[in-house]
Amino acid sequence: MEKSANLLCVGMGWFPVTPGGLNRYLYEFAQTLAQGTDRIKVLGVGTPDARFGQASEVLNLASPGQSMQSRLWQTRQSFAQQDLSQVDAINLHFALYSFPLMDLLPKDIPVTFSFHGPWADECRQEGDRPISTFLKQRLETYVYRRCDRFIVLSQAFGQILHETYGIAWEKISIIPGGVNTSHFAPRMQRSEARAKLGFPQDRPILFTPRRLVHRMGLDRLIQAIQQVKQQVPEVWLAIAGKGPLKEALAAQVKALGLEDHVHLLGYVPDEQLPLCYEAADLTVVPSLSLEGFGLILLESLASGTPVLSTPVGGMPEILQPFAPHLVTDSTEVQDIADRITQLLLGHCELPDRARCRDYAITHYDWEKIGQQVRDRLLVSK
Repeated sequence: MEKSANLLCVGMGWFPVTPGGLNRYLYEFAQTLAQGTDRIKVLGVGTPDARFGQASEVLNLASPGQSMQSRLWQTRQSFAQQDLSQVDAINLHFALYSFPLMDLLPKDIPVTFSFHGPWADECRQEGDRPISTFLKQRLETYVYRRCDRFIVLSQAFGQILHETYGIAWEKISIIPGGVNTSHFAPRMQRSEARAKLGFPQDRPILFTPRRLVHRMGLDRLIQAIQQVKQQVPEVWLAIAGKGPLKEALAAQVKALGLEDHVHLLGYVPDEQLPLCYEAADLTVVPSLSLEGFGLILLESLASGTPVLSTPVGGMPEILQPFAPHLVTDSTEVQDIADRITQLLLGHCELPDRARCRDYAITHYDWEKIGQQVRDRLLVSK
């Protein structure tokens, strides 16, 4: 029988209070392990104090509303009060909130950093000032060089960790993200899902849940729809999410005369996401950069809906073994439009619901992925 473990995780926020890929990943990982005999303690900033599983808990270290300096100081002070005497492994997830803790971590406990992306580079692409991104990368480098090992979700992000931050490959383990196949599961016919959401019944529907920022490529997807509708006149795209580009994207839709073809749904709560996937013929993820893995792809597949992605980051690592034609040739508008058109007209195969779900369950169910992550965290120093 496997021995129970005490794991300490330091993240950002706590899903679903604070949405986001990192927060969802840590939430699902912690919830999966807490179903067994392990004890998980999750620390974050702006998290609710709560218990889950048999003997696991989430604790708040500081308020996100504080100034950066006060927040980091409070994070350090709160962490210093934690009893680490029974902890078997420490798992860090975000460099900023790990930074003030590094000298407080016991030398005899293995520290694994789960690398979710290059924080400084993401900020740079969203318009951060050069001095700010420089300092963020210095902070990241400081944290990473004091960790014993790393988990990345894809070969693509392993390459970034190695090349940008100088981490040796022997310290890096590639363990893909997982999906909650109970939450993301087909429960009704597509027509029923569309009726519940008020989506049109007799049109080919595309769906994309994305934060409305530049690197997500939504402006290119909207341009692609203008081309797709020349051959598929009834095409209908639903974009779920919020972000700084909301007004710009709405203006683009209007300028291109696509009001009857593109709908900005705004924020869609997590409990409604599986329904949105079920209602769609195809999920589209048109990212331009820094898509280290793409949990959205797994959510859609587990819900029984095929996914088309651009050849960015770790997304091809998910789709190439499943259906290579579900990866576009490039991030250019024409290539996105051409592949969507081919799929909707039946010139390329759209995998059916059963095949999509079987692939997600076989390779990415959190029960399997969670055990792999656990095993890596508990390797002794």
